[in-house]
Amino acid sequence: MIFAKRVTPFVLAVGAIALASSAHAADTLKIGIPQPMTGPATQYGDQIQAGALTAIDALNAAGGIKGMQIEPLLIDDGCEPKQAVPAANRVINSGAKFAVAHACSGTTVPAVNVYEQEGVVAITPGATSPLVTDTIKPHFFFRTIGRDDQQGPFAADYIASVLKPTKVAILHDKQTYGSGVATQVQAALELLKVNIALFEGINVGDSDYSAVISKLKALGPDLIYFGGYHAELGLLLRQAREQGLQTQFMGPEGVANKDLLAIAGPAVDQLLVTLPADFTKMEGNEAILENFKKFNRSPDGAFTMTAYAAVQILADSINAVGTDPAKVADHMHSNTFNTSIGKVDYDAKGDLKHFEFAVFRWDANGDMTQIQP
Repeated sequence: MIFAKRVTPFVLAVGAIALASSAHAADTLKIGIPQPMTGPATQYGDQIQAGALTAIDALNAAGGIKGMQIEPLLIDDGCEPKQAVPAANRVINSGAKFAVAHACSGTTVPAVNVYEQEGVVAITPGATSPLVTDTIKPHFFFRTIGRDDQQGPFAADYIASVLKPTKVAILHDKQTYGSGVATQVQAALELLKVNIALFEGINVGDSDYSAVISKLKALGPDLIYFGGYHAELGLLLRQAREQGLQTQFMGPEGVANKDLLAIAGPAVDQLLVTLPADFTKMEGNEAILENFKKFNRSPDGAFTMTAYAAVQILADSINAVGTDPAKVADHMHSNTFNTSIGKVDYDAKGDLKHFEFAVFRWDANGDMTQIQP
């Protein structure tokens, strides 16, 4: 005997919701964007959001990727190493298989393991420490920015060939990023036979750097290079000028935060910084700049165009091979991409084979001008 199964309105309703949910999921491609949204590094997160969201909006307006609309998932990592794994896990738990991931090296290093273990393709537009990709030699993790062992030698070459100091002092903040880039500059300057009179760490969060400034005054260097972030450099600059030390300062992209002016005041004048080149001036980016105008965002900032490029690379790869992260990673390792930062091709570790850094000079108003190349 066959019994007919009675289908209630409730069951029908649940089924309809499930089908709608399934259809929505099939039509949506999630991309996690874990970045500093609070804390002193918020500006870097703002830049990455501006680049990634503009690229996503432009893709969605053109029909998405393989007919799927892209859903960005904004997640705050605070540029804090202790928030790295929780932020990465939020990407995983959302169901996203792709991410434009983390601005800060100290946050990125512990997060890489999560993406690797879970098979999520992630690209950092901002983390420059070699430790990001040297520690575990990842397959799913990539960059759209150069490494410190590219940036350090670039800075050192400029110091040796243009500034030509007789004596250099190098300070750093003892952190993953700051000490790492300072060490790269030190090693490259030593190869170039530049005299390094001091290599020393300072404590993050200190309010008085008089002791190290007194040491610098006694040494009399022609150049002071600082590896770290803007908060410490701002105090060093201001206190150095107040104490009569007028030596030229130079630093990496981590110091190029608009809040530096609020801390250092006019002492920022003539500060030299290495940054990604100004890709807004790159020939062929006219349509991309129009997208920033269309969606009312600024293309300026060290990490804005590198974030835009990260989304471009993910989109091109998914269009080519589909949404399987393993296939996307394989495609990224073996292909070349035309992006907002120029031609991109990767080595076996997901690092860029080439990246264009440039030297910028600040003025007393906090405006930066690219001076080389």
